[in-house]
Amino acid sequence: MRIALHTKVRADRIAQYEAAHREVPAELTRAIRTAGATSWTIWRSGTELFHVIECEDYARLLAELEELPVNVAWQARMDELLDVAHDYSSGGAEAGLPVAWEL
Repeated sequence: MRIALHTKVRADRIAQYEAAHREVPAELTRAIRTAGATSWTIWRSGTELFHVIECEDYARLLAELEELPVNVAWQARMDELLDVAHDYSSGGAEAGLPVAWEL
């Protein structure tokens, strides 16, 4: 399945956000893959961030990552940089952007 998400970086934290994503911990990327993600891409336009995640089951991905210590630490770091954060709660599974058109 493919999920699109929208988050927002603080205007004064763009450089820190991009630097953090150049150094995503290997333990976190392994955990994301183990939870079922095959691809995760983030695009930035100004402060707007658009994510596309390809995974087996998005709700399961969130459930497996929500309390995982490496993800909790990463999300705490992201909370310092984002105005709108990724929701890892069980309700976050419904946060995907609706498809407006597809070829």
